[in-house]
Amino acid sequence: MAAKKNATKKNATKKLARVVKNAAVRVRHTVAPKRTMAPPVETYDRLAAIHPDAHCELDHENAFQLLCATVLSAQTTDVNVNKATPKLFALYPDAKALAKVEPLEIEPLVATLGFFRQKAKSLVGLSRALVERHGGEVPRTLDELVKLPGVGRKTANVVLGVMWNTPEGVVVDTHVQRLALRLEWTKQADPVKIEQDLCKLLPRERWNMTSHILIFHGRRICFARKPACATCGINDTCPSAFHAEQVGRKPTRPRLPLAAG
Repeated sequence: MAAKKNATKKNATKKLARVVKNAAVRVRHTVAPKRTMAPPVETYDRLAAIHPDAHCELDHENAFQLLCATVLSAQTTDVNVNKATPKLFALYPDAKALAKVEPLEIEPLVATLGFFRQKAKSLVGLSRALVERHGGEVPRTLDELVKLPGVGRKTANVVLGVMWNTPEGVVVDTHVQRLALRLEWTKQADPVKIEQDLCKLLPRERWNMTSHILIFHGRRICFARKPACATCGINDTCPSAFHAEQVGRKPTRPRLPLAAG
């Protein structure tokens, strides 16, 4: 009788061990469902609440100054532009004043910025075009703005959005591109295609603030390197949360070994 009880107990133990083992295997091979695209409008609203003060960070007092500052902002930071423009605008407050000088006279004022010679040429060229075609005033249409020297679609939409809330699309800079990829609002690498995707996802009345809100979030929380996912207010819905560093960034170049000698 005792032997029979021991055998029964042994079989029960083996059966329990098999159940536990199988359960462990199932748990080990269970993959958490991948998060899909962060819901665009809901995510926009949550980011807007996180950054209620989001705005264009280029210092300006009028459309002409914003146009010039945006042209100068290419390949540099808003902080650097804001350091250069006070003296520039003090000497040349409007298009008529800037149209009278040569680019060589502007270069020392913007020399701290990348591609400063080309930018000086663009500032003088667009000022002369404004005087000749628009009486010195900044036009309010995309078609007219992009005809000005040094002014592309992105610059034109910055001016249209900030000054008159009439952008023809979403401004896509490096921050907007990075966050759009991390939120899976796009899979594109080309800014024009990213803009098209964002315009399809978000209502037109939100296009202007979309770039400012994403830029604020990118500069303060969703950094290119070491994004602060733990403190991010949308980490529960962002599909890249806690592994975002490798998303939306250019691949790092491998370092070549130093030559001996």
